[in-house]
Amino acid sequence: GDSALEFGLQAYAGLVVFILFSDVVNRSPRLILDHANLVKKVVFPLEILPWVAILAGLFHLALSLAALLVAAAVAHGGLPMTVVALPLVIVPLVPLLMGLAWFFAAVGVYVRDAGQVITLLVNLLMFLSPVFYPVSALPERWQPWLQANPLTPAIEQLRRVALDGLWPQWSQLGLNLAIAIVIAWAGARWFAATRKGFADVL
Repeated sequence: GDSALEFGLQAYAGLVVFILFSDVVNRSPRLILDHANLVKKVVFPLEILPWVAILAGLFHLALSLAALLVAAAVAHGGLPMTVVALPLVIVPLVPLLMGLAWFFAAVGVYVRDAGQVITLLVNLLMFLSPVFYPVSALPERWQPWLQANPLTPAIEQLRRVALDGLWPQWSQLGLNLAIAIVIAWAGARWFAATRKGFADVL
């Protein structure tokens, strides 16, 4: 019935965010290894390789979001005005993913098994993210742990604007963006510091 359809939409909204995250993070450890020939070329800016992964992920995300909005429009007889804020909800994910991609791409050069460990952690993260349930469904003592998960705010905000007809929580969005920018900065610094040794290892 309606409740099953609503659950499907809510779960799909969570999956859309999670798939973007897992897509980029799982590919990251192999980014430099798979392009080892570029490492020897001094002129090639290796920093842009994670961008390629993220742009591919965002393209798939756009298709998934379009499908979500069509399904939501059919289910609810239209879309809320708040869907215009959808891009703003996605924005903090970009620097977050950039930082993680730079970090794991560098780690992957030095630790060859990093990819398997990261895939395992990402799969675990799926169950620690509110993909198939809202944060409010958990006992209160567990909720702060779930809120610490970087995917939680993105998933919850996406549901707010696309399905619930509510505007984003702006302060939360600002905080997410600030944290994501710090992660991007740290990832970029780490990548810059470790890339000097890439050619030796490869």
